[in-house]
Amino acid sequence: MKISKRTAAELAAPIVVASSVFGASLRLFDYAFKRVDYVPETSADKQKYATAYYHYIDWYKQIDKTTWQLHPNEPANHLVAHFIPAPASKRVVIISHGYKGNGSTMANYAYMFHQLGFNVLLPDNRSHGYSAGEYINFGWLDRLDYLDWLQLIIKEVGPDTEIVLFGASMGGATVEMMSGEKLPTQVKALIADSGYSSVEAELAYLLKKQFHLPKYPFVPLVSLINKHRLGYYLNAVQSTTQLQQNHLPIFFIHGDRDSFVPSEMAFSNYAATQGPRELWLVKGATHVESFWLDPQRYQRHIVGFLQQYLPLKTTQLNTKTD
Repeated sequence: MKISKRTAAELAAPIVVASSVFGASLRLFDYAFKRVDYVPETSADKQKYATAYYHYIDWYKQIDKTTWQLHPNEPANHLVAHFIPAPASKRVVIISHGYKGNGSTMANYAYMFHQLGFNVLLPDNRSHGYSAGEYINFGWLDRLDYLDWLQLIIKEVGPDTEIVLFGASMGGATVEMMSGEKLPTQVKALIADSGYSSVEAELAYLLKKQFHLPKYPFVPLVSLINKHRLGYYLNAVQSTTQLQQNHLPIFFIHGDRDSFVPSEMAFSNYAATQGPRELWLVKGATHVESFWLDPQRYQRHIVGFLQQYLPLKTTQLNTKTD
């Protein structure tokens, strides 16, 4: 049977379209998930905080700290964190950084907690900073790594340590996803600033907002690629599902003008958790801007929450680093 050129073109068209869509999905996956060995420049609306940010960075560079490692003899799984000690304190905060950041980019939060008397552990998550990894996992694999960090803290600081989990943006979601795991009794409270409810929902939101692309077929195809590269489908990465297993106190913080992780996700996370919970919706704040709008007010809210479950000796602190 002879096939005309027109018929052949019509038969080939779906294959060409499918190939094109899959190719675009591969590029999207690499754009969003592939490791980059630099910290991207902050958004234009946060450039006004640069001077204050670098004051905290200077403090971080000068403060005494030690390097902690997990799996140092496994190149593909080698993880690095920096530990800032607080003399005579048994309290530790683990601070989880955001997307394409690293532990040092959380210097402002590290300073805040250190002034409150906490030892501070700042991990570089997989595929960030000094830690190994080729692809960003958006907190799903990181949540299991943090269980190992918890055990190392208990070993180094002692079984009578008291631990707080804190994270912002992707780090906030990492804390939320940790909440569904069996955490040691030393973990007393969780704080999540600007965490997303699920990676699928976040990816679909950003596809529409930034690229004007629909969820289907791109998100399912990116999920399929992720399954091949990292071993799981994206629908597994759910803060809300994990929070349904949580019974620890948790404090959600979110800006009401967040256009990167919409504030509706904070309400979903708040509704999902089963433990004592608080939500502070910060008026006028964009994505993870709540601290920078008013550091003293931010810290008062943190202290007010923690005082209920982990009474602090210091309730007022100076936010300046000089």
